[in-house]
Amino acid sequence: MSHNRAVAYKGPGEVEVIDIDYPTYELKDGPGVNPANVGRQLPHAAILKVVTTNICGSDQHMVRGRTTAPTDLVLGHEITGEVIDTGPGVEFIKKGDLVSVPFNISCGRCEMCKTRRTEICLNVNPDRPGSAYGYVDMGGWVGGQAEYVLVPYADWNLLKFPDRDQAMEKILDLTMLSDIFPTGFHGAVSAGVGPGSSVYIAGAGPVGTAAAVGAQLLGASVVIMADMNADRLANAATFGCETIDVSQEDPRQGIARILGREEVDCGVDAVGFEARGHGKDAKEAPATVLNTLMDVTRAGGALGIPGLYVTGDPGGVDEAAQEGSLSLRLGLGWAKALSFTTGQCPVMKYHRQLMEAILHDKVQIADAVNAAAISLNDAPAGYAKFDSGVATKYVIDPHGVTGKVQPV
Repeated sequence: MSHNRAVAYKGPGEVEVIDIDYPTYELKDGPGVNPANVGRQLPHAAILKVVTTNICGSDQHMVRGRTTAPTDLVLGHEITGEVIDTGPGVEFIKKGDLVSVPFNISCGRCEMCKTRRTEICLNVNPDRPGSAYGYVDMGGWVGGQAEYVLVPYADWNLLKFPDRDQAMEKILDLTMLSDIFPTGFHGAVSAGVGPGSSVYIAGAGPVGTAAAVGAQLLGASVVIMADMNADRLANAATFGCETIDVSQEDPRQGIARILGREEVDCGVDAVGFEARGHGKDAKEAPATVLNTLMDVTRAGGALGIPGLYVTGDPGGVDEAAQEGSLSLRLGLGWAKALSFTTGQCPVMKYHRQLMEAILHDKVQIADAVNAAAISLNDAPAGYAKFDSGVATKYVIDPHGVTGKVQPV
């Protein structure tokens, strides 16, 4: 077997399905691969036939040209697959296993991994702590929006589904375990959501929706979702969220309308560095969401910040934004003694429990995010539709195994 096709970034606003090498147990040179990683031997890896791989908002940041991603970088960090081969160092994962792949690549050996901080593994990315498939500055591991993908440290990284038939029945839910469901859940957990909490979630896209589902699972009494996209807000209302259209209503006024007071217990940023200001025809203002969360979260509260922030943004609104420097009202956050949790979600901290919640019908995350399976060939159209703001989470099915593929 030697063929493989994948979705690659070709320049701002453009992706294309291209032919790439079939995976081997060596990390080869290619777009975005750190030179120190070239030639790295991977006897601990497994080769997966990709069952599902999702288009993520983080991918869209690259495709919009808002990062330093190189041309021909193979995209995709949300991966579910079938193990079809294993390296000689793999002991427990077996051929035929159906597995979820955490988007964080981690070694299981370093100090961070041993303390469950798999999002900042020290051994997989020479550039900085932490790594991911198909993402800029993350070490150059080939992305999973492909027919086949390599997963290093397979025994450590892969979450095996206990029953294949049961998993395939719920595959559009389980595909969310690779990133957005744990990421949204992590945002809710790090914001301190618990029974009876009131929660303000900025951003009603897939991660914000996952945060809302996670907050409900944690026992929140009121989940308020804020956005400017009417379709996404309407979707949030279908599963019990209150909504604020921040193009029409001030967040404090909206919270007061819903709660009878102007502050919430917990705040979640599911927008990130391409945030816009509030009000009609608002322009990009990247610190807006973080400053709003500090304003509307009660004293002593916490902010979960799963929204992506970067150190290099060629399209930033000014020189400061282009290097990830934002004008934060840190004095306000300090005065209110707010806690902040930033960074990637440590997926392995949550994915097994969330898998059980899916398998035992405690959550229907695919319905909440309006998951839609599409073919690999239709991935460019899926990117374009997702970028237009539709309330849909596109799930690429490269081999047509879900039986649910539909045209974009």
